[in-house]
Amino acid sequence: MNFLSVQTVMTTIGSVLLALLILLAMITVHEFGHYLAGKALKFKINEFAIGFGPKLFKRASKRTGELFSIRALPLGGFCAFEGEDDGEDENENSFTRKAPWKRIIVLVAGPLMNYVLALFLIIVSMFAFGQPVFKVGSVAEYEGDNAEVYAEYSLEAGDDILKINGKTVYMVTDVVSALKGNSAGDIVEVTVSRGGETEVCEVMLRVDCDFQSSSETSKAWRALGLGTTLRDGVAYWDISSENYRYGFFETLGHSFVYSFKIAGTIFNVLGELLTGRLGLSAMGGPVTTIKLTSQIAVQSFQSFLEIAAYIGVNLAVFNLLPIPALDGSKIVFCLIEWIFRKPVPRKIEAVIHSVGFIMILLFAVLVDVLQFVHC
Repeated sequence: MNFLSVQTVMTTIGSVLLALLILLAMITVHEFGHYLAGKALKFKINEFAIGFGPKLFKRASKRTGELFSIRALPLGGFCAFEGEDDGEDENENSFTRKAPWKRIIVLVAGPLMNYVLALFLIIVSMFAFGQPVFKVGSVAEYEGDNAEVYAEYSLEAGDDILKINGKTVYMVTDVVSALKGNSAGDIVEVTVSRGGETEVCEVMLRVDCDFQSSSETSKAWRALGLGTTLRDGVAYWDISSENYRYGFFETLGHSFVYSFKIAGTIFNVLGELLTGRLGLSAMGGPVTTIKLTSQIAVQSFQSFLEIAAYIGVNLAVFNLLPIPALDGSKIVFCLIEWIFRKPVPRKIEAVIHSVGFIMILLFAVLVDVLQFVHC
């Protein structure tokens, strides 16, 4: 094995470890949210663990009896409340003995902490580096009738795309959303930064924007007339990312909007999966997540902040979905108890969550396998 191959292996290992660190940090923050809310509302907590599997380190509080542990597998963590899983409620401070509204607060606190941390990272990134925007590398010549007209109503190489039809572009799905429903020959207004000046230019679309899903980004770039560039014999859209600085209050506002955009993308993808417009192969499980995170996080500190924030918002939204075993499902059971003054039998609830957990694991394995098959 030569030096270059050793260096490549070490770099790969380092990037994977960095990805695991991001995931572990986000999960720990999530569980710490549960812990803080539980402590504030006087829930009895048995253990706060970072990671899963065998304990590498443990320490018990002499005052409260709470166990803090670090475990061998850095793929999760948990905050174990008395009576949460088995429904035993002899202790007045056990999970099921507390009022439903208090349990809801504890359950929401985990995802909320994920979102707060993600928002903080987005704010830091945007103030430190600026907001990422799409930079046009080149524009393709229109081949067909009225070529001169299309050339007049066109983007220019070097344009930074800020808005389309008055809507700020944060991510590529915004481009798809802004163009959806338009036809070839329609004119859209694109706000660009050109030569240091902000301009609103009119662009004549080159193809119909009859998108079936948010993943049809190639058709969006083709509609805007972007050129392509060859890399290793493969044609790629000649578009890159560049940072654009807004004013203080605009940057702050855009940080919040961007976090909501990420959350909205998750709901959009789930909707497209349920309607069949997007296949399961577009999803990724833990292995795919670690792979992509490792590739992005090592590119730059800005990329590190962005992928960490993206994962944080994903965890917040996903955990609030009413899927058995997730916080959202537990909130639903608390609401049922609160409304009807009577809980669903604890054993039935426990079985539902157990089955849900197994189904989530199987689904995660399935989407990772599909990713591997489609590679």
